[in-house]
Amino acid sequence: MSEQTTSVNTQVEPDMIPALNKMFRFQWEKAQDCYVLLYPEGMIQLNGPAGEILALVDGERSVQAITDALQTKFPDAGDISADILEFLGGAYEQHWITL
Repeated sequence: MSEQTTSVNTQVEPDMIPALNKMFRFQWEKAQDCYVLLYPEGMIQLNGPAGEILALVDGERSVQAITDALQTKFPDAGDISADILEFLGGAYEQHWITL
């Protein structure tokens, strides 16, 4: 992992409760065949894993609960906790979520 990724991971802890920033709307976009984040100036297309993670960001679940749910949903993926922390750290830095 790069130094930047490592610093991102330190911002997000398993007990934190992420919520979608109110400036964004998360939804499935049929025309794009993917989840997207809509905001006043445009749209961000999300890849599959990003969409799966953000679909569980509801302002009530902790990062650990999100990780547990995804580990259960994708048992063959191995330990994905570091990937989830990295994504949520990046989403926080991009202001997509609050912690």
